[in-house]
Amino acid sequence: MCKVFSISVLLFFTLTSMAQVGIGTTNPNASAQLDVSSTTTGFLPPRMTTAHRNAIVSPATGLVIFNTTTNSLEYKSSTGWVSLTAATTTVNYPSVLIGAQYWMEKNLEVTTYRNGDPIPYVTDATAWAALTTGAWCYYNNDPANGSLYGKLYNWYAVNDPRGLAPVGWHVPTDGEWTTLSTTLGGDAVAGGKMKVVGTTRWTATHTGADNSSGFAGLPGSNRNSNGAWGLPGNNGNWWSSTQGSTTALFRSLNSSNGSLTSSTQFKQFGYSVRCIKD
Repeated sequence: MCKVFSISVLLFFTLTSMAQVGIGTTNPNASAQLDVSSTTTGFLPPRMTTAHRNAIVSPATGLVIFNTTTNSLEYKSSTGWVSLTAATTTVNYPSVLIGAQYWMEKNLEVTTYRNGDPIPYVTDATAWAALTTGAWCYYNNDPANGSLYGKLYNWYAVNDPRGLAPVGWHVPTDGEWTTLSTTLGGDAVAGGKMKVVGTTRWTATHTGADNSSGFAGLPGSNRNSNGAWGLPGNNGNWWSSTQGSTTALFRSLNSSNGSLTSSTQFKQFGYSVRCIKD
């Protein structure tokens, strides 16, 4: 027993005192603390969902995991989790930190799903009303509104398995919208902290806005389930990814008060989308 113990202690100090460790090689690269060499097997980092990843306590910068929700390798940067895919290197989406959440600074404007498939652009009211698959449009079919408010998407586009949000982002759940509201003091006052100040875009009755959160909410309005348009300058509406049987939950800002309201709407409606970082 004493001999076994002595060998164990010797092995422990031998391994812990090594400057470098090689697996599959007796000559690890001088620049690597750990060098794994193989031509028949790979390296498996921890696999977990986004929920599991977000539950990691104080993740270190540089921590690497494989996210089974987004199907991508991710590492922890100083500002959040970053997906190691080609798509994340081609587009930079400015974000604003509100509490512990990173939100895109602007409404979504993509015309393709995450895999590159096009999202149909539907202008005709009758065609829009008959949709049971994803589509987008400009408010009032005016491309100039796209640069101001982003695009309007029906909820079928939000829920498409190909992914509406760019890599590294997702459409927020109703729970994530609730977290935002709670961070800003609750539904009764959160809206004012999210709305752009002034009546350049909002109607003349616009009240209760200071945009102290940096969300910069604008009145993108909506497209109804029958293809008609909502009132201009009166409200901004954003889908959540949370659904019921025939409806889905969304959040709304209104020109006449400083609240952030929650409600449900038919999935044929066209609303803005504001993404949140994974």
